[in-house]
Amino acid sequence: MSQKVLLSEKEIHIILHRLACQLLENHLDFYNTVLIGLQPRGTFLANRLKQILQEDYKVKDIALGFLDITFFRDDFRRDGKTLTANKTQIDFLIDNKKVVLIDDVLYTGRSIRAALTALQSFGRPEEIELLTLIDRRFSRHLPIQPNYRGRQVDVIDHEKVKVCWKEQDGEDTVYLIN
Repeated sequence: MSQKVLLSEKEIHIILHRLACQLLENHLDFYNTVLIGLQPRGTFLANRLKQILQEDYKVKDIALGFLDITFFRDDFRRDGKTLTANKTQIDFLIDNKKVVLIDDVLYTGRSIRAALTALQSFGRPEEIELLTLIDRRFSRHLPIQPNYRGRQVDVIDHEKVKVCWKEQDGEDTVYLIN
């Protein structure tokens, strides 16, 4: 198995700041906007974006939650393995709010479909947008596209994109694994 660096730490840093600026352009003070990171890997991206918005752009009171989609996935009983759910942490209402769903890699779109279903349990948002660090555009099974994307990559189906975060993996790097 070989791996190639798709994004270095510096490139990820630049992309995160660009994504934060795009969010800021569309949501200004975040008064009516909430960020929701998908468990487990979207939480790192969501936390980083919130930190950048607060520290670098002085945005106050950004609502951030984490959504577990384990039991909403259409493949959750397919392989016979027992799944371990993560914790959903949404301690605010999403009714009539603009929700930005955040995940690290958009691949087939099935995780996002599950997230949309799971989100219904928390109310009816005014609008839902999608932010992803990596968009594997030619691998979609569902008609789902991100509103905000860090990098669009074209990879073959058997290849894997692995996002490493300092908080969990000790480095900020995105790899393409053959």
